[in-house]
Amino acid sequence: MLDRVARKLREITFDSLSPLAVDTARDAILDTIGVTLAGAGEPAVQATMRATGLAGDGSATIFGSATRASALDAALINGVASHALDFDDCSNTLGGHPSAPIIPALWAYGETTGCSGSDFIAAYVAGVEVETRIGRAVNFHHYEKGWHPSSTLGVFGAAGACSHLMKLDTGQMAHALALAASMASGIKANFGTMAKPYHIGHCSRNGLFAALLAREGMTANAGAMTDPQGFFEVYNGAGHYDADRVLDGWADPLDIVEPGIAFKRHPCCASTHPAIDALLALREAHGFTEADVGSVLSWTHPRRLAHTNRPQPATGLDGKFSVQYVLARALVHGIVSLEHFSDAAVADSALREVMSRITAAPHPQARMDTTEHFFAEVTVTLRDGTSLHHRVERPVGRDRDHPLPRGALNAKFLDCAAPGLGADQAMALLSTLLILPDAASLADLSAMLRPSKHPDDDAGLRMARN
Repeated sequence: MLDRVARKLREITFDSLSPLAVDTARDAILDTIGVTLAGAGEPAVQATMRATGLAGDGSATIFGSATRASALDAALINGVASHALDFDDCSNTLGGHPSAPIIPALWAYGETTGCSGSDFIAAYVAGVEVETRIGRAVNFHHYEKGWHPSSTLGVFGAAGACSHLMKLDTGQMAHALALAASMASGIKANFGTMAKPYHIGHCSRNGLFAALLAREGMTANAGAMTDPQGFFEVYNGAGHYDADRVLDGWADPLDIVEPGIAFKRHPCCASTHPAIDALLALREAHGFTEADVGSVLSWTHPRRLAHTNRPQPATGLDGKFSVQYVLARALVHGIVSLEHFSDAAVADSALREVMSRITAAPHPQARMDTTEHFFAEVTVTLRDGTSLHHRVERPVGRDRDHPLPRGALNAKFLDCAAPGLGADQAMALLSTLLILPDAASLADLSAMLRPSKHPDDDAGLRMARN
């Protein structure tokens, strides 16, 4: 199978992409770079930097830092940063986050070779296609079994994208994908901890490493997916996958075109977003405040509730996966913001009292034999007995029928990038990324990912060494 997948991947070129595919890829790359810059200072990222023992003499950029690293270390560190805030994009078919596993690996290699913006975009699209096609074959059993698809499937995306950018031949690319099958890992038990973003850094590095190994002659079994002891059987089990779905309808259309990329409005687990949107809609329509509310009942699909029913989150990271917590923030503030996910914010006693009025339950009419699991129904009962109800089929940003408001993605980028880079540099970077297809060399853009010289330029390196 993997030799056929490799041939299909090699057919993806920039010239073959539709304007919609190019625009969506550009937006996803822009969004991922923004959230990576925002996540660069998070504890999980700093722990990863310390663990790598950086000497600061590598060739690849660590986003938001003057420090450089080897391409593999940069892919790891930037991969952790890309997912540290859980603000990165999503994919309906992957069952997870499509861009964060790919872009750190692709950037780390691409800037060292000076690839063009158009080659970078084509490689990114190829990576998204392979990871989401495998997602079609294994989900949603793979997801429900407890695997973290962003990592277990994202490693194929990173390997495919990097192989594409390296222009590996069909045999080498098949070996890279087979090597990635031996590198796939990540379990949902670690959601709500630093291990979740580490999954992404790990798979991003592994995807790049798989491609580099294949380029240097490392071999693997091109039947590693369908072998009786291969990926499908081992990770999903007999009767719980459909291998034919990987190649059936390949790129017709590309997954990045339909269903496309889901962009996040809120910096928390996407499974909480429909309930947040439903509550915010009620709050805006009826003008109530937290003091007016006696209780809130949130109904979501049990597939999504399984990892978000956390009535007593213990940390800021845990709070990102607590539908009760994020609804309490939405109720009190009318927004869910990055600053709401510190340990102190989650422990706030006043917020805990609001949370005690919020109940989350699986929707009583939900079906497990469907991919339509992005809905939420929220009922707010006011203290005067008034009952208010709203249903959201899909949250804002989830698909092309429910887009983010015009200009919201660019505003999100600036909110994420400006604190580390400064407002002027963030705006310049945004302007450059908007015309990424025209960029002659990725290396020219990398300097814009590092803060301008000031006394704290080497703060990342000092933190990593201490």
